[in-house]
Amino acid sequence: MNGINKGIRKVEVALKWDPSPAGQPPTDLDIVAATYLASDPYGAPAYVVHFDSRSPDGTIYLNRDSKDGKGFGWDEVMTLELDRLDGRYARVVVGTVIQQRSTHRTFVSVVNPALRIREGYTVLAEDEFGDVLGATAATVGEFVREGAGTWDFHPGIHGFEDDPATFTATMGRAHQP
Repeated sequence: MNGINKGIRKVEVALKWDPSPAGQPPTDLDIVAATYLASDPYGAPAYVVHFDSRSPDGTIYLNRDSKDGKGFGWDEVMTLELDRLDGRYARVVVGTVIQQRSTHRTFVSVVNPALRIREGYTVLAEDEFGDVLGATAATVGEFVREGAGTWDFHPGIHGFEDDPATFTATMGRAHQP
């Protein structure tokens, strides 16, 4: 890393999907972000940001929330202002969870799901959840604070078959190869 590298500073995570077919219950995907302390980067999250919440310091927040995938463009959008995140945090893991209120759903039953993570106009990751079709939730990447205090992005889709509460508690554990 050279001395002028600013790392990743502010990112946007966006999800979109098509509404459920006529006569089917609505499909509701949610973006979640969990922060981890430098003292325990793979332990329990310090806090989790999802619908109806934001980080205590306002650095991670949901800009747009959809409960049914109706509308144009990106249905869910979350902003992470990593450059403003307190130095005691070393990791932020981002994921997607399918709400299971009205019926059990996995990504195979979500119509045209898509994910985009970008910093400004630079796309860091794009995916359609094709590798986790049987999952009810997935981590989609993580941001890690490096020794110089800059943030790096580590992409990767990892599926989970948990309910939303269990997923948010376990999403930051190390993945087995």
